[in-house]
Amino acid sequence: MAARAKTKRAAKDRRVKRKPCNFCIDKAVDVSYRDVNRLRKYVSERGKIVPRRISGNCAKHQRMLTVAIKRARVIAFLPFVSE
Repeated sequence: MAARAKTKRAAKDRRVKRKPCNFCIDKAVDVSYRDVNRLRKYVSERGKIVPRRISGNCAKHQRMLTVAIKRARVIAFLPFVSE
């Protein structure tokens, strides 16, 4: 029983290394709503914005990305919902 408890605890305590932010790597100052190919990477098949823990973006760039995706949707560069 003691061995089983150790393995469960070891798996629980292990931290997963975060992905580096793609925008920080490119040293992007701004996220443009016109760059549809780049924005499409951060929208799921259903049309939802991919969360930060999955996309690997830092908080600052995730906020900029969200605003850019919403603007692109209003201007009809991106769909609100995929069919």
